[in-house]
Amino acid sequence: ALVGRVSDVMSPLTIWILSITYKNFSKVIMTTNAAAYIAGLFDGEGSITYKKYFERKKKGNKVNRYECWRIVMEISMTDKFIVEWVHSVLGCGTVRKKPRKNGHKMQYRWRCCFRDAFHVSCLLFPYAHVKLNKISQIIDHYSTTTDQTNIIKLSDYRGKK
Repeated sequence: ALVGRVSDVMSPLTIWILSITYKNFSKVIMTTNAAAYIAGLFDGEGSITYKKYFERKKKGNKVNRYECWRIVMEISMTDKFIVEWVHSVLGCGTVRKKPRKNGHKMQYRWRCCFRDAFHVSCLLFPYAHVKLNKISQIIDHYSTTTDQTNIIKLSDYRGKK
C-alpha cells in the first residue's frame, strides 16, 4: 500500500497536472521511460531531505532561532554524463562537482530544493519505491498549502528590475 495522504487523495494523473501547472508548461514533458529511469536512480543513488531545522538569524543585536524547512533532492555519482542528463531532462536544479580525497573518483551532484523538489516529486511519484515515503511527504507539504498569494514568479520579478 502507498504511504501518506497522497495515495488516498490524488492519482498519478492529478499529481502530474499539479506539477505541470506549477511550472506553467515551461518544461518538456518527459517520457514514462525517462521518469521511471530517474526514479530508479533516486531509489539507488539519490537522497531526499524533508526535515525542519533551527536556523539562527541576526536582527540588529538580537539573534533569533526559527524553524525552517529543508526540502532537498539530490543524486551523487561518478558518471558525469548521467548527472547532466538528469539535469537536462528535469530542467531544474544544479550540477556541481563534489571533490573527493585520497584517490577516490570525482563525484558529480545534481541537486534541487523546495518547489523544484515538488515538481520532481510529482514526476517521480508513480515510479518510486524506496523513496516513496519522502516523495509523498514533499507532495503533501506543497499540495496542502492553501495560502499561495505570496508566491511570485522569479522571471516576472527579474523582468521588473
